[in-house]
Amino acid sequence: MGNDFFGFKIVENLQKIDQDIKKKELQYHTKRVLVSKEFTFDAAHHLHCYEGKCKNLHGHTYKVVFGISGFVDEIGLVIDFGDIKQIWKEDIEIYLDHRYLNETLPKMNTTAENMVVWIYEKMSESLNNSSEIYNDARVEFVRLYETPTSFAEVKREWMES
Repeated sequence: MGNDFFGFKIVENLQKIDQDIKKKELQYHTKRVLVSKEFTFDAAHHLHCYEGKCKNLHGHTYKVVFGISGFVDEIGLVIDFGDIKQIWKEDIEIYLDHRYLNETLPKMNTTAENMVVWIYEKMSESLNNSSEIYNDARVEFVRLYETPTSFAEVKREWMES
């Protein structure tokens, strides 16, 4: 048992692999599971052929949420959250954070609806081209918040049809 310290239990004997738990016990199931990670970035843009405030150059603090599903590996992971972060940092964020989106994204009107599809495609491409094996990992959805209460979303089934 552990000592009780102001209502918190202090662990005395940390569980040890192959002594207290066997490696074959680390995988609890073989089901497909969705993991999610979110990021924020700041960027400027303006909209073409639009009558409203957004026709002028302005900025947002965007939030993007990824839902990635796959089958767990032998230790119970679909994909390490750190790997999702690395893909985000190296393959996607470089085009978005503190950028003028009309310049760094492919030629498009930089609406949340257009951007969320581009972000989905980049994450899917990165997962598929990764040297890591992620147990049939696939992007299930991407949600892009332009403001705290306004977002655009794309789902895998819409992208594949």
